[in-house]
Amino acid sequence: MAVGTTHHTIVSTQSHLWNCKNSRLDETTTKVGLVSIRSSSPGNRKLGLVCSSGSKSSIIDPVQLPSSGKGYHSPKRSSESSLILIRHGESMWNEKNLFTGCVDVPLTPTGVEEAIEAGKRICNIPIDVIFTSAMIRAQMTAMLAMMQHRRKKVPIITHKESEQPHSWSQIYSEHTRKQYVPVITAWQLNERMYGELQGLNKQETAERFGKEQVHEWRRSYEMPPPNGESLAMCADRAVTYFKDQVVPQLIAGKLVMVVAHANSLRSIIMHLDKLTSQEVISLELSTGIPMLYIFKEGEFLRRGSPAGPSEASVYAYTKNLAQYRQKLDSMVQ
Repeated sequence: MAVGTTHHTIVSTQSHLWNCKNSRLDETTTKVGLVSIRSSSPGNRKLGLVCSSGSKSSIIDPVQLPSSGKGYHSPKRSSESSLILIRHGESMWNEKNLFTGCVDVPLTPTGVEEAIEAGKRICNIPIDVIFTSAMIRAQMTAMLAMMQHRRKKVPIITHKESEQPHSWSQIYSEHTRKQYVPVITAWQLNERMYGELQGLNKQETAERFGKEQVHEWRRSYEMPPPNGESLAMCADRAVTYFKDQVVPQLIAGKLVMVVAHANSLRSIIMHLDKLTSQEVISLELSTGIPMLYIFKEGEFLRRGSPAGPSEASVYAYTKNLAQYRQKLDSMVQ
């Protein structure tokens, strides 16, 4: 599917500019300019994950976002925002090649390293609120990633499952409240429930039921595995939650990170990139790779994955991110 995006000259600064078409960094010492590009990705596409929506950071002043007559709307929001989506790092059952689904297993040492590397890639991008699934591998990834952030804000899981844990976890210091990032967990962002396949070895399952049958269970949009969820069923809960809970945060001026799973994130990206049920089948997401979207004038624009903590490329995609990077540099020095 062809994807067209439009970029504009945004800031005068020395930086590295990410060339999406040729997958390289081009250095510029004058105005950072991003021109209109078109790209198509036939066959399997390997993506990391990130998204965005109208917002401001705790450093950047809000700007009025004009109504475009389409997309998401709010009477008051900033001109642009960013959202980071990350698939959790390698889990212990990923390593063993087992169907994991909704079984709650932790990360491997490799998964820990992937989460740390993801954090380094986004260490200069502002984050106001984090959404994760209810599963430990996603929460571990979010926490380890935030430990790499240059602002050194503390990620704290919010507990609102009942009145008592919510009241007992209140923070009474105004200074401390300014130095933390709330982490909201939601089962709706959990991995697709694989039913009777959970815990089975993928290779042995393919030998038992046939590769074509197992491939259909894993990649068909409508067909669920035995007593499990189809991707369509997973998309229904994940995208609904994204629209109801995540988008309002972005519109309200919050910069958001979502850490979840292959299928819940595939569902969200299907929604953001307007993929068909056939196109999403070939969408593959690597563990621990963040992807950035910019939300501007009611539209989500995919920007790829940040290159690394020493590169200015991703922050030059918008004026707000470039200004945030400059202020962050001045604060840390």
